[in-house]
Amino acid sequence: MMSSSNEGNGNESSEQKRALRLNQRILSSLSRRSVAAHPWHDLEIGPGAPQIFNCVIEISKGSKVKYELDKKTGLIKEPILPGCFLRAKAIGLMPMIDQGEKDDKIIAVCADDPEYRHYTDINQLPPHRLAEIRRFFEDYKKNENKEVAVNEFLPSATAHEAIQHSMDLYGEYILQTLRR
Repeated sequence: MMSSSNEGNGNESSEQKRALRLNQRILSSLSRRSVAAHPWHDLEIGPGAPQIFNCVIEISKGSKVKYELDKKTGLIKEPILPGCFLRAKAIGLMPMIDQGEKDDKIIAVCADDPEYRHYTDINQLPPHRLAEIRRFFEDYKKNENKEVAVNEFLPSATAHEAIQHSMDLYGEYILQTLRR
């Protein structure tokens, strides 16, 4: 059995140490509460974050339906088969403005899928796939009579920075919650 943890061997990068500390803080805070598991709050980010991270799937490959995880309950708002989590590799970021608010999307591939795991940047996706992704987000909002603007796709480094920023914000949120 292989282990992805580098704990104890002295070869951990600062990002891995930071992710492990964040995971440990979150898990220790959750162990003090008696609530049901939440797919967003209770799923560890993983030791390879921000480059490779665990995530909850909202939309299945090939699906044309926009599903969404309810932030409060952690349940999917429409009935679907996903709900599993996998290790994802961020390869880019799609800047988006939704109803006048920033709503960037991380573009990722399955880190363990032999078809995609060699991808490291958004420019490796075929132009048609990028057009499909852009069109999906533009169209589903039109059906809701909402305005959305999708800007040019950005490289994996930008996605990693956005994920790290989110991890830092979430870590601060957890610390503030523990102080209450």
